[in-house]
Amino acid sequence: MTDRFVSAADGMRRALGMPDYPFAVIEHPISSASRRELEQRAEAALEQGLRFIVRE
Repeated sequence: MTDRFVSAADGMRRALGMPDYPFAVIEHPISSASRRELEQRAEAALEQGLRFIVRE
């Protein structure tokens, strides 16, 4: 999820009855990001996802 759409994702998870469902958030936009920027965002999303799994 990019940071621009967090409020929409938050509304969706509440509407689906999962208000605490975690999701990774990366910087917007991705369509104009360079390869290196995309790699950095992917690394950030991976780190966030790992925290969901291990509950740090």
